[in-house]
Amino acid sequence: MKYIGLNRQIWNNNIKSVILLILFPLVILVLVWLFVFLVQPSSDLRLETANDMFLRSFPFVIAGVGLWFIIAWFSHTAMIERATGSTPLSRKENKRIYNLVENLCIGSGMPMPKVNVIDDDSLNAFASGISTSTFTVSLSRGIIEKLNDEELEAVIAHELTHIRNRDVRLLIISIIFVGIFAFLTEALVRSVRFGGGRGRKDGRAVIIALMLAAIGYFLSSIFRFAISRQREYMADAGSATMTKNPLALASALEKISADSQIEAVKRQDIAQMFIDNPQDKKIRPVSFSMAALFMTHPPIEKRIELLKQF
Repeated sequence: MKYIGLNRQIWNNNIKSVILLILFPLVILVLVWLFVFLVQPSSDLRLETANDMFLRSFPFVIAGVGLWFIIAWFSHTAMIERATGSTPLSRKENKRIYNLVENLCIGSGMPMPKVNVIDDDSLNAFASGISTSTFTVSLSRGIIEKLNDEELEAVIAHELTHIRNRDVRLLIISIIFVGIFAFLTEALVRSVRFGGGRGRKDGRAVIIALMLAAIGYFLSSIFRFAISRQREYMADAGSATMTKNPLALASALEKISADSQIEAVKRQDIAQMFIDNPQDKKIRPVSFSMAALFMTHPPIEKRIELLKQF
């Protein structure tokens, strides 16, 4: 992989992320219109009727999505901490970590985030929070104990870059949109299974809705994975710039990839927050092929290769 320069890489990844983020609400609106159009009986006025019904339903769709979004947005940080079992790490318990975090924050002009620890011997870390008061860097006990100071500093810089670039907000937004389609798909599947004596017309509408929801879930998942991969490349580049030591992060990633499975983390939307998503290993290809579309992180070999070219 040819390295194209840090500023160019950040610019390219930001543009791609903005485009992908715009596609989420666009997919929702397109699929709502398709549903309204497809359930209409065939006639010369089909298109006109569909447009009229779409415009009338538009405020309710926006209100429903907005309500879902608000609830999910404010509950997500607490949900992450519960899912990972992370707890606050006091300065007295580990001055080494606090010194590393503080030095990096001072050097980059960032406010000091909270520091949490995950009681697990595996090697992994993640950043969370949607505001200055909730920004948190969480490290597993394994990564604290098994990495040297330079490697651990590079990992912390990677997570601080996620915070500085507001990647957590971006990922939460993408996860929320995917969750909308996942919920609709599951609800419609249950409706089909237990619909019983549903009329032919209603049954047809449910089947159409199910097909469109499944398409929406597939597309939004692809968008989410693409956003996540772009932000990982940016966080790697940010770590290299912040520490002036890209080889330290490359070395850390090699160690992390050998044992990154946090036992408490079972959900994909939580696992994708980590510096290495162990669930990706189930589908990780030898080359960046079609299967890579369903990975939340770039292949770690490519990340290491790029870091070695700084």
